[in-house]
Amino acid sequence: MTAAFARVPELLAQHLLLAFSALLLGLIVSLPLAIFSARNKTVARVALGFASLVQTIPSLALLALFYPILLWLSALVGGGIPALGFLPSLLALSLYALLPILRNAVTGLANLDPAVIEAADGMGMTRNQKLWLVEAPLVAPVLMAGIRTAAVWTIGAATLSTTVGQPSLGDLIFAGLQTQNWTLVLAGCAAAAGLALGVDALLGLAEFGIARRRRGLVWGSLGAMLTIAAVALAPAWPAARGTVTIGAKGFSEQYILARMIGHRLEAAGYKVRYREGLGSAVAFGALAANDVDVYVDYSGTIWTNQMQRTDVPPRAAIVEGVAGWAKATHGVTLLGSLGFENAYAFAMRSDDAKRRGIASLSDLAPQAGELDFATDVEFLERPEWAAVRRAYGLRFKSARPYQPTFMYRALGSGEADVIPAFSSDGRVAADRLAILQDPKGAIPGYDAILLLAPQRAEDGRFQAALRPLIGAIRVEKMREANYLVDRDRDKRSPDEAARWLASGLGR
Repeated sequence: MTAAFARVPELLAQHLLLAFSALLLGLIVSLPLAIFSARNKTVARVALGFASLVQTIPSLALLALFYPILLWLSALVGGGIPALGFLPSLLALSLYALLPILRNAVTGLANLDPAVIEAADGMGMTRNQKLWLVEAPLVAPVLMAGIRTAAVWTIGAATLSTTVGQPSLGDLIFAGLQTQNWTLVLAGCAAAAGLALGVDALLGLAEFGIARRRRGLVWGSLGAMLTIAAVALAPAWPAARGTVTIGAKGFSEQYILARMIGHRLEAAGYKVRYREGLGSAVAFGALAANDVDVYVDYSGTIWTNQMQRTDVPPRAAIVEGVAGWAKATHGVTLLGSLGFENAYAFAMRSDDAKRRGIASLSDLAPQAGELDFATDVEFLERPEWAAVRRAYGLRFKSARPYQPTFMYRALGSGEADVIPAFSSDGRVAADRLAILQDPKGAIPGYDAILLLAPQRAEDGRFQAALRPLIGAIRVEKMREANYLVDRDRDKRSPDEAARWLASGLGR
């Protein structure tokens, strides 16, 4: 438990920096827009309509949409626009902050007592004088209520920024869900909830002070919030030059391998940080853009997703093809294969497969319409699934995506009958799952490969630190390491599993 909560200060600082920046940007956009909207009904309809439309888009989808948009803009202007991490998170969360601030400000301005405005006009006030001396003080309590709502929404939604590579308290939540480490989930949820409640309380105090015309209370609460923020943000100052960013996707094996890479780089004198929970496309794009320095991917994923290849040559040919394509098109270096394959392998409960007489995907196809299919969150959209469907004509009764850990649980509990398991996952043997053969060779090879960003192509010290990993990890050892993290009892952390795996390299 101590180790889980030890990560909170740094992630809390990053979370706070992101949420406060988004709230500030939301205020900068919302307040002038609210003034124009109060004076022009057409502007009000368009502005409120847009803000309401943004709220209908799921926050995770909005975060994901900014990634390709920023990549496109970066390519348009010749580079320089970061598409991963802080910027897409900031823009998405700022849009979410617009509606409550804008709606409350417009409502407050539109419902001011006409007699008050007439009195101000009678005194000869200019439009700006009316705004600052009459309208703003009267609208402030209503506006503060909107700011409080926006702050709570923004702090909550910021946990999802993990998916686009921005560190946040969501790192703890996503990692905890995947590895079934509920202490991590508790730490992330408790810290996020505490932050939201604390900020809401301080803003509520300021709102009370405004309503009661007590300036000391207003400035005191805002001053306390700024002081606390300054102290909390200390760990979030830009990382020292030379810090290496290690990427990882959102499952146990990736967490373990990222930590193993990190340990070797730390031993070589580098400072490291982790960007975990990334999707496949985001991870490769981040590497190509030098937002991530190194991460482990799988040859079949690059072959099908990035290269859009549908043919299935031998494993060695896929690795060679990926290496040439990555270097030629993105400047990415494939340092080598780690020595094991983590391929998609369709699996069933052994007793169920035996009872139905299913040993291969060809046997599965005639009975698929009676069976429920559970997958990881991205498999149904991957080219591999399309290739398997074309080859075997699979049509399941239902298909539902899960986080990988819960996919296995769905199979074990009987909620699902078939899953696309991972061949290096220790749960395949531990749960006595039956792996279905692929006689038509629809699924490509998935050698684990170590990819380096373009900026590390000529870094000899960096490559020398990682080269001992090439060809050194046997699939049996990787399964054991994965199971150390995934098992229900006597669980190990990814860091502990990485050290265990490193201790047996080459044996």
